[in-house]
Amino acid sequence: MSTETTSKSYKSAFIFLTTLFFLWGFITVLVDSLVPRLKDVFEMSYAKTVLVQFAFFVAFFVFSLPAGLILTKIGYKKGIVLGLLTMALGCLLFYPAAEYRVFSIFLLGYFTLAGGITILQVAANPYVALLGSEDGASSRLNLSQAFNSLGTTIAPVIGALFLLSDSVKTSEEISLLSEIDKTNYYVSEAATVQTPFLFISISIVVLALIFAFINLPKVMEESPKGGYVTLLKNKFMLMGALGIFVYVGAEVAIGSFLVNYFSDMNLAVIIAENDIMMQIANTIASTFNKTFSGSDPKSLLGIFVIFYWGGAMIGRFVGAYLTKIMVPGKVLAIFASLAIAMILISINTTGLLSMWSILAVGLFNSIMFPTIFTLSLEGLGDLKAQASGLLCMAIVGGAIIPFIFGGLIDGFGFKTAFVLTIVCYAYILFYGNYKTKKV
Repeated sequence: MSTETTSKSYKSAFIFLTTLFFLWGFITVLVDSLVPRLKDVFEMSYAKTVLVQFAFFVAFFVFSLPAGLILTKIGYKKGIVLGLLTMALGCLLFYPAAEYRVFSIFLLGYFTLAGGITILQVAANPYVALLGSEDGASSRLNLSQAFNSLGTTIAPVIGALFLLSDSVKTSEEISLLSEIDKTNYYVSEAATVQTPFLFISISIVVLALIFAFINLPKVMEESPKGGYVTLLKNKFMLMGALGIFVYVGAEVAIGSFLVNYFSDMNLAVIIAENDIMMQIANTIASTFNKTFSGSDPKSLLGIFVIFYWGGAMIGRFVGAYLTKIMVPGKVLAIFASLAIAMILISINTTGLLSMWSILAVGLFNSIMFPTIFTLSLEGLGDLKAQASGLLCMAIVGGAIIPFIFGGLIDGFGFKTAFVLTIVCYAYILFYGNYKTKKV
């Protein structure tokens, strides 16, 4: 195959893979949008609410190594189709979960959905890294992850307008309803969750059919035996895995509780009385022919989460350029420092300053996952596919750290709980500086 043909083949594959990055970013954050709603529906503590995230992210730990094994047997293409169909099944499980209001079925749905995303993560991240030179791997993965962030930016708007847009009644309020009103309420509640996830499930199946018929270039060599044992002895890869663990944990902990954090500071009232803030909210909502007059406060607060994930999108487009002209480890250290600064401002202030500073953390989160991932894969050669499985296992940080974070909120409040995320970013700062010195 000529160099020009190979380049075109790689470019086409990159475009198709980028649609997957968008998809799992969108769905992951849509899951976050359900957290405040499920807390109200099932009247749970913050720590118990994080079981939603726990079920979602623990799947990465359970499925990552099997996913890597599956990919070596059936290849990227069939693995991607399998991952998409597993995701579709997870979304379909939300239908009976919402119909019968059974929390355990919700958890099973999240777990299944995440299992599908895990297969895609294990395949897509190293695949993008391998579609060209190793020097440009961080830049390529940052660009792909920028479209992942486009999905995470759109999802909070969909979540705020369609999943958080009505008030959830307490068990006491439901008990006062007549049987007819109670039935109507349950049907309405179920439809709020069922409709968007049914649509998503159908869309994923269509995407799986598309991937079943496209050609993807083969870039993965057969992985050597004993690769996992070798990798577990590799200090640099293990340091990177810990970086992925704390990064995903911190990002999800902050993203999952933003609406609750804002509510705790009574920001809905402050926003409603601020003309500029209401204009921002209604401008975003108008895209979907919605307004916020008389809306549920959670919906109003939820719309601003777009700036957390939107910042990550902008930062990744910028990061794709910065990691081309600067040492990636140095860019990582700078962004980690700025994330810490934003959290410190938020926990030491109140009102809109506290709100906007914590939202700004999303901007500095942007380059962390793709940069840590590619720095961890440097020099691993044929072990990259297996290393990807281990790195994706570390995404379980998105289950463990938010669970601890939720417990800290219950015990000490939001301002104290955020110290945990500062510790996470401090390690990433250390890792970035360490890798820079090793260049």
